[in-house]
Amino acid sequence: MTLLRYPWHASAWQRLQRSSERRHHALLLKGKQGIGKLAFASTLANAMLCQSPSADGYACGHCISCGWFVQNSHPDYRLLSPEQEDIPETPAASKKPVRKSTQISVTQIRELAGFLELSSHQSHGMRVVVIHPADALNQTSANALLKMLEEPPADVMFILVTSHPQSLLPTIMSRCQQLEMPVPSEQEALAWLEQQGIGEARYWLAYSGGSPLSAAEAAVNNAQVQLVPARLAQGRKLDPFSAAGEFASIGMEAAATAFQKWLYDLVAVTLNTAARYHLRDIAALQSLGKKVDLSALLAFQRQLDEVKRSASHPLNNELQLEHLLLQYSKLFSE
Repeated sequence: MTLLRYPWHASAWQRLQRSSERRHHALLLKGKQGIGKLAFASTLANAMLCQSPSADGYACGHCISCGWFVQNSHPDYRLLSPEQEDIPETPAASKKPVRKSTQISVTQIRELAGFLELSSHQSHGMRVVVIHPADALNQTSANALLKMLEEPPADVMFILVTSHPQSLLPTIMSRCQQLEMPVPSEQEALAWLEQQGIGEARYWLAYSGGSPLSAAEAAVNNAQVQLVPARLAQGRKLDPFSAAGEFASIGMEAAATAFQKWLYDLVAVTLNTAARYHLRDIAALQSLGKKVDLSALLAFQRQLDEVKRSASHPLNNELQLEHLLLQYSKLFSE
């Protein structure tokens, strides 16, 4: 396991260290996507399990506990996240793509109960459970976790991580100490991206809505990320059928998110305000803005929002995208 520290986390870390004497048994880390919340949770878990933490609260990195943690083999640590679905055994079934579940199942929570019944493998040690993303808990698994939070075993720390706290049960949130994770300033984020060797850092940071980790990932996947705006910039000349296949290849949720960003900027430019995500494509957006029916565009934007909400539904994504892209191309005059 690679443990990363981000400079914009320093204030949150210091705040937690100052309140360590009265730390709650459950901590909820919430905040924007792409700012390193899971890395913060892992660093905190490592520090809590460390046999000789430093004066500033970080793990020593040298004890046997730190060795177990880095090797992903610490017996007192569990990370719960959506599991990958079983790989099919038959050759015909194996041709189907392996899908990653979007939910943390109640079975995973019940298995956690067995872990919590055991005592720590270290004298006077703790056990730590990180749940990421906590909003992947479904109704049943959330209720099962709630019972554990209501009657927590001794010396157990739960760390829940989420970018969508509104999706959590209020009863779970009320049993957690909540920490809003800081978002770096534009200068901090740009400095960090440049340290990572990311070219056109300002463009990628804008495209990712100010989230530096998402910006770094987008820059690495440049060709894939640029596919959606390149096709949508064609307006009425777009071929919906070939574009639908290309969009489907990057995944329905990713394609819908990129589509939403493009429409956001198209509406903004049409209303003579600044584009937020596509700083390279201002001329194309302005050209399209002169040809689009604004009322129809706003109605289409609401329709796309509905599609995004059901992006994980097992529908025929390519067919759905063809329909959307056909409607999109008709928004523009000749």
